[in-house]
Order: sequence, then C-alpha cells, then structure tokens
Amino acid sequence: MEKQAANIEFDDGMTYHNPVMLSESIDYLITDPDGIYVDVTYGGGGHSREILKRLGENGRLIVFDIDSDAFMNRPDDSRLTFVNQNYRYLWNYLKYYDAIPVNGVLADLGVSSHQIDDYERGFAIRKDGELDMRMNNQSGKTAKDILNTYSEEELTHIFKDYGEIEKPYFLIRDILNFREDNFFETTADLKAVAMKSAPRNKEFKYLSQVFQAVRIEVNSELDALGEMLRQIAVILKSGGRVAVISYHSLEDRMVKNLFKTGNIEGVEQKDFYGNKITPFEVITRKPVVPSDDEITLNGRARSAKLRVAQKI
Repeated sequence: MEKQAANIEFDDGMTYHNPVMLSESIDYLITDPDGIYVDVTYGGGGHSREILKRLGENGRLIVFDIDSDAFMNRPDDSRLTFVNQNYRYLWNYLKYYDAIPVNGVLADLGVSSHQIDDYERGFAIRKDGELDMRMNNQSGKTAKDILNTYSEEELTHIFKDYGEIEKPYFLIRDILNFREDNFFETTADLKAVAMKSAPRNKEFKYLSQVFQAVRIEVNSELDALGEMLRQIAVILKSGGRVAVISYHSLEDRMVKNLFKTGNIEGVEQKDFYGNKITPFEVITRKPVVPSDDEITLNGRARSAKLRVAQKI
C-alpha cells in the first residue's frame, strides 16, 4: 500500500514525493479542463500539481489530507481548496464548498514517501523511531498502543488480513512473550521481535508486511476507504470518472467490486428483467500497472494497480 515514483522538486527546491503512474492516471481522469476534480489523497501533491497543469482557469481542484505536513506543502493556486480532513468526510466537505457534482475523483491509496521516510513517525523500517504510525499525528491510537494492548485474537486478525501473513502464529507468540517483561516503544523493538519469525532471505518483505498491518489498523484505513468509496456514485456527475491506485489486495477488491456492482461488497443488483444494475461503466477492464522503468526507479510502485470507472 505504499506509493512513490521518482522525486518531484518543488519551486522552492524541496524534494517531497514522486507519484505513481502520474500520466496514466491523469490522462484517464481529466475529461473537462474547466470541471471540478477531487484528489482525496493529496500526500506530496504530485498528482494534484499535474491536475492543476491540465485545468483551465475556470477549473477547480479540491484536495483532502489529514497530514499537517501535506497542508504545509500545498501550492499557491486560487483554483485549489485544501481540506485538512480524512477523505471519509468527502460528501460533507464537497457539499460545504458547493462542489457537487464533480467531474472526477482521484485516490492514490497508502502512505506517501515523505511519511515512510520520516523515521520519527514510525513508518520507516530501516531507521529506528517511536512506534507511532498515525497519519494524523495529533490524535488517535498509536502503533505502540496496539502492540502493547491487543489480544491474541485481535493481533491474529490484523497480521493475517492486513499484513497478508499466512501463518502469523509464531509472530504473535513472540509479541506476547516480549510483552510479559517489556513494552513496545520503538520500531527497533518491533523489528527485533518480528525478525525471530521472518522467513530466511525474505526478511525485508516480511517486515514490510508486519509494519503494513499495524499501520492499517492504526489509521483504520480500510474502514475509511469503504466509507469514501460508498460516496463516489453520489458526488460524481454523469460521465464523471473515478481513478483509484491501490497497493493491497483488500483495497483492490473493494475498488473492483464497486466498479463492477456499485457496492464494495460485490453483491450484484438486477432489475426486473435480470439485467445488472450498476452506476458505473468500467474503463480499465484490467488494472493498469507501472512500467518496468518506473518500478526500476521506484520499487515501492511494484504492487500498484490503477482502476478507472465512469459514472453512467
């Protein structure tokens, strides 16, 4: 669920983030240069800056991000409105800014490179930092809270479902054993415990899965994604498009289900004559994936999948 590509350099010379499948996603997204567009995962702002380049003077872009660092790196452009909130409140804020219906919605899911590389926030595997992992570091439970208090059953759920660790028993056993005499405080604590059960020659991949599972739980990422996706059909105008880049099988399944059936559960609805009812037409029959060149530049893009649909 991580995202990045090559570095984007801002006008002030600061390097912050490089977006995945930049041209591909924006090519699909923009259908009217004077329309209203939404980037629900502003992050480093790479996709948003490309959208602004392609908009006319009457176009509008509304972006969402709960990270205060992202807010500080917004461009000075009168066409842009920054909403420093979780995208689960999509409809509320678009209604507030009189922006419904919109022409397009972009979601690049996951953690930005800036957050991953900021070891003090606990996302980074290679450097030691406090076990935090909150995208909004002003409120909510931390990774430390989860690792020190969750039950065996709760830990099994997050590592098996969110980390996609097939047999997490040994990892959970080692976590519980560590907790008998210690408290999880830093990423080094988590790495040391996780390494005991890491498969040989696959240690880094395993650690990535462990960290991913905890991060998803800390930020309630799948719950928020589900809430946001359920609002897409309501806010899009007819002919408007939604483009989603996902990095995790559970995310991708929710998006695929929504585009195919109109709901994230994938339950088909049919009319009186047995015809499928869905508010979307799928534009990308198969997910678009990064090129080999992009993956070479940015290994974090390897698991990315882009899906696009259009409201009927």
